[in-house]
Amino acid sequence: VLKVLSRIDSVLRSPRAPPLIYKRSKGPVQSCLKENGQDCGFEHLPLAIEMWADQLMALKDLHKSLKKLSLELLPWHTADPQDNRESIRVEDLQFIVDAILEEIENKEKNSQKPSLPTLSAIVSHFQKLFDVNSLNGVYPRMNEVYTKLGEMTNAMRNLHELLELDSSAPPTVVVDTVGKLCDIINKNVTKQVQQLLGTQDVHRIINKLEEHECFFPPFQALIQDLLGLLEISNLDDILPTVRNLK
Repeated sequence: VLKVLSRIDSVLRSPRAPPLIYKRSKGPVQSCLKENGQDCGFEHLPLAIEMWADQLMALKDLHKSLKKLSLELLPWHTADPQDNRESIRVEDLQFIVDAILEEIENKEKNSQKPSLPTLSAIVSHFQKLFDVNSLNGVYPRMNEVYTKLGEMTNAMRNLHELLELDSSAPPTVVVDTVGKLCDIINKNVTKQVQQLLGTQDVHRIINKLEEHECFFPPFQALIQDLLGLLEISNLDDILPTVRNLK
């Protein structure tokens, strides 16, 4: 008996033994003594064995629950021939849990990928928005839209900088600012033209143009007749020719 108790005591004292199952007695020695007379510390061993038995039963129940969950999530997995064995190991439970977790991760990854109907709807919507009649024209139109978008983005960025506007200003603000700037430029140009002509009276300029239109046609007709009578073609020759005739 002492030899058996000695072996049990050596197992319980090993580093791999859970600390819960071995406690040294603080009271007097009760019923079991080792050869050297020290207490053997088996007072808590029955309780630990009862706890282990309960945990082993609970382990089987947990295994059954995990198998039911696995059948719900992984119905295509075939049953393991060792599932019906009496002894259930923690490794068996861990294997089922890992398989379930792997399946959940794969479903999450697949759910992020759009389905074929979704992709078809996106392409059809693009064709309607940008007037593309065939699938072969989708990629060229995408490239065209991308190029135009880049050009417009750069133009808007440059306008924001030139007009000293905030980068978040919408296009309507940019257009209004450009319109106001054009009005200011047009007013300045009109004023400069008036100053260049030496008059502020636009109607006077119009009257001068009308007088020119009334005077110039008869004068041009007279000159053409003189050139024909004198049989010359150059205006500079009119005066010398008339002097010679005199």
